[in-house]
Amino acid sequence: MTSDETVPRTRTDVEKALLSHATYRSLGEQRLSPQEERFERGRRTTGLWLAPLVAAVFLALPLDMAPTQQTLAGILLGVIVLWVTEPVPIPVGGLIGVSAIVLFGVVPAADALEPFGSTTIFTFIGAFILAQAMLKHGVARRFAFFMLSLPGVGRSTFRLIIAFGLVTCLLSAFVSNTATVAMLLPTALGMLTVIAKMLQDRGLVAEDFDPARLRVGAALVLMLAYGASVGGLLTPVGSPPNLIGRGLIEKATGEKISFAQWTATALPLCAVMFVVLAAVLLLLNKPEIRRIEGVEEYVRAERAALGSLSRAEINTLIAFGVTVSLWILPGIVALIAGTDASIYDTISGRLNEGIVAVLGASLLFLLPTNWGRREATLNWSDAARIDWGTILLFGTGIIFGALLEDTGLAKTIGSEASDALGLGSLFAITAFAAVLAIVISETTSNTASAAVVVPIIIPIAVAAGVDPFVPALAATFAASFGFMLPVSTPQNAIAYGSGVVPITTMVRTGFVFDILGAILIILGLPLMVALTGIGS
Repeated sequence: MTSDETVPRTRTDVEKALLSHATYRSLGEQRLSPQEERFERGRRTTGLWLAPLVAAVFLALPLDMAPTQQTLAGILLGVIVLWVTEPVPIPVGGLIGVSAIVLFGVVPAADALEPFGSTTIFTFIGAFILAQAMLKHGVARRFAFFMLSLPGVGRSTFRLIIAFGLVTCLLSAFVSNTATVAMLLPTALGMLTVIAKMLQDRGLVAEDFDPARLRVGAALVLMLAYGASVGGLLTPVGSPPNLIGRGLIEKATGEKISFAQWTATALPLCAVMFVVLAAVLLLLNKPEIRRIEGVEEYVRAERAALGSLSRAEINTLIAFGVTVSLWILPGIVALIAGTDASIYDTISGRLNEGIVAVLGASLLFLLPTNWGRREATLNWSDAARIDWGTILLFGTGIIFGALLEDTGLAKTIGSEASDALGLGSLFAITAFAAVLAIVISETTSNTASAAVVVPIIIPIAVAAGVDPFVPALAATFAASFGFMLPVSTPQNAIAYGSGVVPITTMVRTGFVFDILGAILIILGLPLMVALTGIGS
């Protein structure tokens, strides 16, 4: 008898494994091959000595820059090593960096921790609570079966991932990228659960397999995160960097960009980007199976078993519907009245996405499922199980983004790189703008990247005698193209928080898409600006 026959295998509980949000798992909590375990052990051990070494070496270099800037840069480099190698949980790596910033005197503790009050943090909290209700009461599972039942979609993992990406892109054009990903993640996990259980029931995987390490899961969740970034470029209100960049461009050049002009310029680029994204995801994270046989019968039987909507599901849908409606409303007003109208400013200002998220989440504690026993749709013990690690992780990313701007480090990087490269042509400055925005967005939020890079690029272009419109617009677009790390964008953080996207997978896939996205922006944006006449 072989060792596999003598040791009984425990059947994996797929739903528990995928819906428990175990973002960071030790080696003992994962199903790894001997080769994978050696790699993971070596990667995490390397980070223990490499992170402090990189930081110390950079701090010791005789650089001509302000001491606070050099200290911040050294600490940030060390934290990036911690994030990539994972010797400690990724959120803890960020907290170590924040502690070092205060201990080394970059800023006082109160200033360092202030960004934790950002509206994005409250968007995370509210959206995660809504997602928790969708998972607990089975709403996400219903959504998943609905998408799998669409004609032709459910038979192929390739078509399923692409269809899901299209839905994500269209929603994120009018709804915050963060909100889009947070509200669709439960559906993605529900679809992955269905696929994983089918693989298990049909004997296509081992009884004790780890569903969180399926390539189809990584492709599906990364499509959700990256697809939202691509779709967010479609309209000026699709992503905060768009509004920031557009405002800075209009102020610097006096050239107005209408809603229609922006969309006409962005649509062809986004269409090509989506095709490239689908190709990259499916080639680098090729699903274990391409064709899902018998899915129609399986889905039909499971949907029948679900029965009619329960009171808790109806309440969850009400809270979800109210939240999404309020998230979409500013985009609808922008379409009708334009983004320059006072009514748009009023509504978008008051319906802040973070406030809307916590308002919608609060409804779950008010809508009753059993009034006699005063039971609501969700209780606090349910809410306490949301992924606080991801919230802490992105909070530290916001801190680093704010400090890059406040200490002037981002401006120093931009001006020094510009001087070293001797930029003088439209193409060179546009390429520099796109690359710089992507690099900075990898370690800060995309919003911070746009706010930092666009003001750097405009004077560089003016000094070189080049119209700053195209380079500044390239920086605005590229600010949404940080795909390598969980802290690069809120949607990346949410995707990593699902527990089904290993950091190595995100870095590898994001790196490839960063390069292809930069090339597309550098070559395609000037062409589209010329064709649409935007800014002229």
